[in-house]
Amino acid sequence: MIRSLLRRTRAASGLPVPDACTPGRHALATRRLLLYTPVTKLDALAAIAAGADPEAQRWHGNEMDQVVPDADTREALLRMGPAGATPRWFLRSNPELAEPFEPGPEMAGFMVCVRRDTGRYAGDLELDHDRGEIGGTLAPDHRGQGLGAELFLAGAEFAHGHAGLPTVRAGTATANLACRRALERAGFVPAPGPARHTLPDGRELDSVWYQHEGAASACAMP
Repeated sequence: MIRSLLRRTRAASGLPVPDACTPGRHALATRRLLLYTPVTKLDALAAIAAGADPEAQRWHGNEMDQVVPDADTREALLRMGPAGATPRWFLRSNPELAEPFEPGPEMAGFMVCVRRDTGRYAGDLELDHDRGEIGGTLAPDHRGQGLGAELFLAGAEFAHGHAGLPTVRAGTATANLACRRALERAGFVPAPGPARHTLPDGRELDSVWYQHEGAASACAMP
């Protein structure tokens, strides 16, 4: 089902989005979202930009070298998308962003999220295979539309059907009600976990934990 969704989307939109997993790279889809291991450096930078705004960083607390700090740059990146949604002049002016993105072992679970109907960058998804934990962010223009549940559904599918994990966990701030509702709509249920979490910037937040169970299998391309 996942692969057929990708094939239909690629045929309809012409987006150069991978329609199958390849060695070190993964691809999957939900009703409104496409997710895949970044192909270009633009894919990767846009995925980072999706969660770099102040509202997202209220919960993530990343260091400055882990975000796109300039608001105008973030907005410009998030108006783009793979190929068809990115002006040719932009890549001519920034040729380095068209270069291939090569994920290292520590980024094996890093995926960019694209909105299927517009082709625009919409967020990111991350899986820490060793810890069995996922996290994800939607870009500001894609919040409040029920896409969070789809993002976390994709995270569960990725963990169970691609990474071979029967259980995947997600932690979030107790006060982050939007994230908690999205996890619950995606079928995650409350689970034990640390009551406090320290962010990279040193802030501590009260936290709650969820988990999702599913049949574990690994795709043919680890």
